[in-house]
Amino acid sequence: MQLQDILYSQGFGTRRVCAGLIQQGWVEVYAKNSTQTPVKYADVATEIDVAGLRFKVQGVDWPYAEKAYIMLNKPTATECSQKPSTYPSIYTLLPAPLRQRPQKGAVQGVQAVGRLDQDTTGMLLLTDDGKFIHRMSSPRHHVPKVYEVMVKHPLTNAQVMQLLSGVVLDDDTKPVRAAACDAVSERHLRLTLLEGKYHQVKRMVAAVSNRVDALHRSQIGALRLPDDLLPGQWRWLSAADLALIAA
Repeated sequence: MQLQDILYSQGFGTRRVCAGLIQQGWVEVYAKNSTQTPVKYADVATEIDVAGLRFKVQGVDWPYAEKAYIMLNKPTATECSQKPSTYPSIYTLLPAPLRQRPQKGAVQGVQAVGRLDQDTTGMLLLTDDGKFIHRMSSPRHHVPKVYEVMVKHPLTNAQVMQLLSGVVLDDDTKPVRAAACDAVSERHLRLTLLEGKYHQVKRMVAAVSNRVDALHRSQIGALRLPDDLLPGQWRWLSAADLALIAA
């Protein structure tokens, strides 16, 4: 693939902008399987093998990714929206190339796989792979999501059992159940869900006469949020990570 097209596909701007970055010496390419000093190319039409490609743009290392899959540790007081109403958008936490990756249609860049409320923290996946978003969002696939729930009142065994057996939310007649529910401590509940209704955790806890004081998503599938990924930070997902999500 031509170097100019590589930069364009990775979200570094229009083809004209990408050509300018190359011609001004801002783009360096690492040799295959090498961490040695990368080489600058001035020709926008230079053919590069994208398999395992790593490159630098304006001093920042980037891997080539046909599709981007990333994990963000969502901080509190942020919204999972491109047009937030009250708090900053989670998309402002991402570098411009991830927000600008070209897609068919009007939407550009990576998109959140589902949403977390503005006051909910923890693991959020983002991608520009529409099929992955559909698969992860479909209730037919039953991808488990684990939440750490801090509640206002001390938990009782009856509340835990009720969450496991099922509660009826205010807009439905069919009970919703937790796939797993453990009282970690007096006010700490670990809840696993296989679906994602609107404000589901908060409404389920309210249905057993308690209240959520803080909510954090710690795991999707078998993939846990790393302890060293601080609130507001993001990282690429590896093939092994993606396998854990689908496990």
